[in-house]
Amino acid sequence: MSETLVRITGASIAFDGKQVIRDVDLAVNRGDILTIIGPNGAGKTTLIKAIIGVQRLTEGRLWRQPGLTIGYVPQSIHLQQTLPLTVRRFMAMTGKSAAACSEALEDTGVSHLADASVHRLSGGEMQRLLIARALARKPSLLVLDEPAQGVDINGQASLYELIRGLRDRLHCGVIMISHDLHLVMAATDRVICLNQHICCSGYPADISQDPEFVKVFGRSVADSLAIYHHHHNHRHDLHGEITSEPGSPQQNGHCAHGDH
Repeated sequence: MSETLVRITGASIAFDGKQVIRDVDLAVNRGDILTIIGPNGAGKTTLIKAIIGVQRLTEGRLWRQPGLTIGYVPQSIHLQQTLPLTVRRFMAMTGKSAAACSEALEDTGVSHLADASVHRLSGGEMQRLLIARALARKPSLLVLDEPAQGVDINGQASLYELIRGLRDRLHCGVIMISHDLHLVMAATDRVICLNQHICCSGYPADISQDPEFVKVFGRSVADSLAIYHHHHNHRHDLHGEITSEPGSPQQNGHCAHGDH
């Protein structure tokens, strides 16, 4: 049987009488990658804040595995520019051991930046650092809010490969929010389309043809995702470069079916 890490049932949240999410059911098991998509204002961030325990439900039930450790990667983090802060010091602020921090930096491919200033990191490097910060907790569940925000296109593909690799090595569960629907198709196991309520959910290959998905995102997006998923038969290394699967088309290091 799958090991359930978190389950939410009949969840609704309202602010000042205005409902933000309503009647949401979901469960995440160890080894799952669940991606939540939806338009702006759909309640995605509110939902994951409820899952990690910083937002109370107005209605419904939230169950977390007893003793569950969650690593949370926020959408962004604001650091005072005048504060001298190295990557090593930033990791030390987690309160975890130096060994745990070093291992987390190694796992995310940024150990060589330990003595660099956090203010001089690229978007991709900063996102990897935030993931490392979450990993230092040795989480069973990793929750990421727009992990590829502010990262260039090659870096996005590389980042999602990293997340899949972490899931495989650590056998943790992953919940993430993403706006990049093409990368969702390559990076996730299950998709939930949220628009205050769950419009549709399922496997990436199937969800793009769901009438509710088409209603939210439009027919052209749905058709492009179906084509993308069918032809996405390669992988990206940690630098965003393409590693072709046997028999897959490749043109000068770019996807033969177009950009992500």
